[in-house]
Amino acid sequence: MKSPNYSVHLSLIGMAALWGASWPWGRVVAQAMPPLAAASLRFLIASVALLLWMSWSGRLKALCTLDSREWLGLLNASAFGVFGYSIFFLLALKLVPAGKASMVVALNPVLILILASLLFREPVNKKMSLGVILAVSGALYALSAGSISSLMPGQSGIGEWLLLGCALCWVSYTLIGRTVLTTVDSLTATSMTTLIGAVLLSISSLGVEGLSAWGSLIHAPSQAWYSVLALGLGSTALAFAWYMHGVKSLGATSAGAYLALVPLFGVLLSSLWLKETLNPSLIGGGLLAISGMALMSWGRQTLNTKDNTPAENSQLQLGQYD
Repeated sequence: MKSPNYSVHLSLIGMAALWGASWPWGRVVAQAMPPLAAASLRFLIASVALLLWMSWSGRLKALCTLDSREWLGLLNASAFGVFGYSIFFLLALKLVPAGKASMVVALNPVLILILASLLFREPVNKKMSLGVILAVSGALYALSAGSISSLMPGQSGIGEWLLLGCALCWVSYTLIGRTVLTTVDSLTATSMTTLIGAVLLSISSLGVEGLSAWGSLIHAPSQAWYSVLALGLGSTALAFAWYMHGVKSLGATSAGAYLALVPLFGVLLSSLWLKETLNPSLIGGGLLAISGMALMSWGRQTLNTKDNTPAENSQLQLGQYD
């Protein structure tokens, strides 16, 4: 009998912790740095780390083989998943507590599942459907502080709508990535979308915020700089490395199940580091959302077993930054 690979499971827990920690780190950065300049800095740092990883693995030469269609796909994925997401992410964290904001993570797999079913005719079973209901209900309950009606147009704040923009950008990124990953490996796709996103963010920062924004970074508090480094090296490069190692060792479905822990870590670390209040709606909604995400993963695994579909091909193998 093959012994359990505990190191893989521990690395996946670390991945979830780093993605959960990105919310309090992002909150610190959003309060102290110009948003576009900070986002540019984060992804420039991540790009360096990922390019070094590509060089170490001997994949830099593969860039010369990419055709115009593949580069266009990478550009589109980056425009949504890095450029658009980063803007919504930091602007939202200027207005919404990090723990509450992390609940939007629960909406990502739900929207991906719904759109993949509609656009690509991916099968959905009862467990997955129930998981969707639980995850959406829990996330919205937490985001609305216990009053879902407050999310109606004219009732909710701009911060909550910016968070929904985060979710829509990530879903677009993932669905575009589905096409890109048919011919481009995951490390190359993530490295290039990160680099392209860093360039787009830098150009936008210079055009909108000006050189003064970059000059102001020098005067940012040390805590903000530590947070930017942690976002670039930890939540982007290292977390992705652990995720891909988990996908290779356990399969995408089993590794993806650990994503349910992301909002839990987001809430707990925000409370620990930023002293944010753990109110009943956040705890209750968070537990409901996590249960829904876990049930969706269980339903997908059941579906794959029934159809004899390899777990590695059952879902999008695209790294998630936040």
